Amino acid sequence: MRPAPANAGNPVPEASRYLRYRWFIISLAILLNMTISIYQYSWSLFASNIQEEFGWSLPAVSLTFTIFQLANFSQPFSGAIADARGPKGVGIASALLVGLGFILSSQASAPWQLWICFGLGGIGVGALAGLAGAAGIKWFPDKRGLASGLTAFGYGSGTAIFNLIIQAFLGVYGVRPTFIYTGLLMLAILLPAVLFFQYPPAAWTPAPTNPSPEPSRVFRDYTPGEMLRTPQWFLIYFSFTFTISTILIFAAQMKMIAREFGIPQSHFDLLLILFPLGNGISRIFGGVVSDRIGRERTMVIFYVLLGLSVFTLISFGANPVVFVILVFLCGLLGGSPFAIYAAVIGDYYGAKYATTNYGVTQTSKAWAGLISGWLCGVLVALTGSYRLPLFIIAACTLAAGVLSHPRLLKPPRRK
Repeated sequence: MRPAPANAGNPVPEASRYLRYRWFIISLAILLNMTISIYQYSWSLFASNIQEEFGWSLPAVSLTFTIFQLANFSQPFSGAIADARGPKGVGIASALLVGLGFILSSQASAPWQLWICFGLGGIGVGALAGLAGAAGIKWFPDKRGLASGLTAFGYGSGTAIFNLIIQAFLGVYGVRPTFIYTGLLMLAILLPAVLFFQYPPAAWTPAPTNPSPEPSRVFRDYTPGEMLRTPQWFLIYFSFTFTISTILIFAAQMKMIAREFGIPQSHFDLLLILFPLGNGISRIFGGVVSDRIGRERTMVIFYVLLGLSVFTLISFGANPVVFVILVFLCGLLGGSPFAIYAAVIGDYYGAKYATTNYGVTQTSKAWAGLISGWLCGVLVALTGSYRLPLFIIAACTLAAGVLSHPRLLKPPRRK
């Protein structure tokens, strides 16, 4: 049930209640993201086993991941509905799609059937990720970087809990039963959570205690159409696409990359925990740092280091210890865009249309999924190595760091 409107006659207790209540909502947002992250950050486990059990080609299997990311194009539309009518109805429908996507995938007997089922789940994942991200923007205008980092932490780190369980199930039961069990688990978690999920009242703002060092710099709320007419958004979109391609290529292909570099199973099992943990910590750390020193400066530092880490991996990744350290470092740096850009969209374009605006911006995940999924699979099939796609992503990530410099990326000017 939505909390009652603020009591004008007694504003302080009401405001205090909202300040406490918003932490419950952010906890739900983290739980939602932890659960739906299975689609993205456990995919490499399923992909490897699908190849072995079904004998499908790498490009065909990799295209599944790309279609999942393309299905995230649903996010602007679901976000618009949530902004206008509230998040609960969108949340229930999306939770059902997420669970059914995995359950129906268990029945796929050809690649095209898996593409459809995984894409169906991707529609739900995109919508729920949008709701969770918008919760941080709407409930925490005073701590936007921290809140965005916390919600994104759930998406980045959730599979640290699930990956070893999923790998064990795949080894014992195979792909099809594991799809079913995982889908049922997601339904059991998501449906109760979305029933309690909500946005704050339109007129609610937190008391100005302990304000963020990086306050919102927006002068008005931009509609999605107005946002798309600003040049800043295109810099954000390009940078978002390539910086998250690094995270997604490991999400989609980490098991196969480890196999090419000759990494022992014991080291890979360690990464099943370390990579999602680093990915999750990156989102909190990046959000907090961006509150302190500014979004743009944080992006420059993180993206340059991320690109250099991938270049180093290409050259020295054959050493198992170096491989583990560098992939963990890529997670520790590469998860930050999901928190920073959620905060940037709120800073630049306001909170009123935040679900829709961030949903439009997150369609960049579709192009990142195309790069890290299908295109990567094609390049590997042509060259026999993952080094070329990793090189391309590293170079573009360095370019994103340059484009994020405060001299180039600035809030829209006041009209």
